[in-house]
Amino acid sequence: MIDTLDVGERTTRVAVMNYASTVKVEFPLRTYFDKASMKEAISHIEPLSAGTMTGLAIQTAVDEVFTEEMGTRPATFNIPKVVIVVTDGRPQDQVQDVAASARTAGIEIYAVGVDRADMQSLRIMASEPLDEHVFYVETYGVIEKLTSKFRETFCAVNVCALGTHDCEQVCESNDRSYLCDCYECYTLNPDKRTCSAVDMCAPGRHECDQICVSNNGSYVCDCYEGYTLNPDKKTCSAMDMCAPGRHDCAQVCLSNDGSYSCDCYEGYTLNPDKKTCSAVDVCAPGRHDCEQVCVRDDLFYTCDCYQGYTLNPDKKTCSRTEVCAPGTHDCEQVCVSNGGSYTCDCYEGFTLNPDEKTCSRAITSSLVTTEESCKCEAIAALQDSVTSRLEALSTKLDEVSEKLQAYQGRQQVV
Repeated sequence: MIDTLDVGERTTRVAVMNYASTVKVEFPLRTYFDKASMKEAISHIEPLSAGTMTGLAIQTAVDEVFTEEMGTRPATFNIPKVVIVVTDGRPQDQVQDVAASARTAGIEIYAVGVDRADMQSLRIMASEPLDEHVFYVETYGVIEKLTSKFRETFCAVNVCALGTHDCEQVCESNDRSYLCDCYECYTLNPDKRTCSAVDMCAPGRHECDQICVSNNGSYVCDCYEGYTLNPDKKTCSAMDMCAPGRHDCAQVCLSNDGSYSCDCYEGYTLNPDKKTCSAVDVCAPGRHDCEQVCVRDDLFYTCDCYQGYTLNPDKKTCSRTEVCAPGTHDCEQVCVSNGGSYTCDCYEGFTLNPDEKTCSRAITSSLVTTEESCKCEAIAALQDSVTSRLEALSTKLDEVSEKLQAYQGRQQVV
């Protein structure tokens, strides 16, 4: 049933009551304004104990649910109050007087009987006409068949009082719908919702020099951009758009009959934003006379040369630098000029070191055969043997010399 309703704070509000021998308000009209939250709350409702106190349930609805404190909107809104009683038994209390009192208070009662419900009791409590307010279904599972019958009653609200209309000025209720209207001096637009003031600015109705602005059945005059309204409030005069604070030109402002354009000082060009300026690129091709390198310096430039070249006295052209002149290189022996650069070399009998600057004497060697190599090894071994024997002999000679000196000393004593 909820899925068929336009549920919302400003549309249909729903409360749910649960009753048996006692009555419980599961949630009042002010609690939920969206279907998802409402259905979630209903899914957690548990049946109460046995009993069918229908009269008590209707009275509770009148006293506790249909109150502004619990979410009922003011009576001036003329919003229908509807009670749907769903029961599968016979009331165990007096329901006739309670239902009559509720109907007198403006509450429309629908009575839905399920299974073994007492049809006479349903007719006693329901509103007239009974054939539109009393229903019977075999089981709770088919009660959804009745939802379309309730929808028309739920939707019969005063949309002008609710504020759910889209009239710009005046809303006039019309049965279950509404019509839009306008205040005095306004006319309803073709969209039937918005209003426009009577056009006092139509040709021939005003005496403005440039712009007529309609103003609630009257009008005022205005001027185009770059103009100001004269004291007569009708005619316009051009403003000095280049006065300080009225333009955003970075350098030069050019006034142009109520408007302006920007320009730049000599040596500058206007940027694409038409406001700021950039210095002209004096080093652009064709704008300088440097032979090799142009160096920009704000609005001016100077010339320079590539590596290995020096600037001539004319400050424009370049000449190759003598890179091998004394003091201009770091070669130890020979400097070899190579265009604008140089490389180092060495005298005959020397070789260039890995640092490519210094030189070392070359070590010559001859190619030898394997047999000669073996002979060399044998000679080296012999040399080592001879050296070892000479060292041993030298040691013995030292010992003999020491003994001789000792002997001579003893003879001098004698």
